[in-house]
Amino acid sequence: MIKRLDVGSRLSEVAVHNGTAYLAGQVPTDPSLDIQGQTAQVLAAVDALLARVGSDKSKILMTQIFLADLADFSGMNAVWDTWVVPGHTPPRATVHAALADPAWKIEVVVTAAV
Repeated sequence: MIKRLDVGSRLSEVAVHNGTAYLAGQVPTDPSLDIQGQTAQVLAAVDALLARVGSDKSKILMTQIFLADLADFSGMNAVWDTWVVPGHTPPRATVHAALADPAWKIEVVVTAAV
């Protein structure tokens, strides 16, 4: 059985199947913020979605981070490093990408165990 949350006409925010949660790309709600502010917003959204499916950041299996500007890499990492659970840092890829909204500096995709 597949459970979906926040189902829209284009995408669902989360799909859960066989004990794994697949989050849609999370983006900032206030794109006027700098990279640290946007990163904090995105990671808070990840926390909230994981909580809704009975998971948390210590159970992340894989994270993909998309940055509009690689010059923001260290600023993003400053927030990331305080957010991740020591001893439970997930595999991660960070790539340079043109994001759908030019004001977004970051988008994060997460897969986690439930």
